[in-house]
Amino acid sequence: MPVYKSNKDKRQRRHMRIRQRISGTAECPRLSVCFTAKNIYAQIIDDDKGHTVASASSLEKAFSEAAAKPNVEGAKLIGKLVGEKAVEAGVTTVVFDRGGFSYHGRVKALADAARESGLKF
Repeated sequence: MPVYKSNKDKRQRRHMRIRQRISGTAECPRLSVCFTAKNIYAQIIDDDKGHTVASASSLEKAFSEAAAKPNVEGAKLIGKLVGEKAVEAGVTTVVFDRGGFSYHGRVKALADAARESGLKF
């Protein structure tokens, strides 16, 4: 009898496969993204030290002031915010971790906006 897994379970398995291959260092941290139905989160993480260098999410004041929603336009805003914060923190090169999500739509919009803000993938 087949075991039907939820979409969340399948995404988490894809994410674990991705995380086996990529890791963030002090010179090249990891840009991790997560999307829920209501929010967007992006973090730049140094996995060697285990701390977050910069982050942006749809829960921040700048996002709510722009009256954005967690769609493609909102993902562009979050990508721009996390890119600017990373450049302020001295990070210019990152490894992109799509978190098991397909690279289109919101994920692609966030990545493109982060590149425009000065990050190199």
